[in-house]
Amino acid sequence: MQSNVNSLWWPRGLTFVVSALTALSATFWVLKGTGSAAPSNAAPAALAGAPVPSIDPQLVALALGGGKQPTVADAPPASSRFVLTGVVADPSKGGAALIAVDGQPPKAVRVGATVDGSLVLKSVSGRRAELAPDMQSAPTVSLELPPLAK
Repeated sequence: MQSNVNSLWWPRGLTFVVSALTALSATFWVLKGTGSAAPSNAAPAALAGAPVPSIDPQLVALALGGGKQPTVADAPPASSRFVLTGVVADPSKGGAALIAVDGQPPKAVRVGATVDGSLVLKSVSGRRAELAPDMQSAPTVSLELPPLAK
């Protein structure tokens, strides 16, 4: 059976138009029933002459959970950022250590070299490495290898 292609398009087009009108009508009635009419531009009479209250940004930040400065107790200890995975203690050349920073793969660091931003590897010994802001300062972070499993 052979059908005329042109005769199939008018029912399809009519069905589309009726479906679109039905969807638009349903959307209109749903919006009208829920009270979501277009907002009016007129200001309420009670607010027309009222002064605008001043807003304190500090109070808003505090109400939203911000605004307070983190204390030293809130900050994680600096030693938790570093993991010592190996030590080579060489008295003549100072030695080196394998140190992982913030979960990254460990990197070899020689004594006197920068580990992360503001800390340098001050010294290594046995199963221990010490980090300091500079080579003349006292160590601020002390790292030790985990105990050997027996």
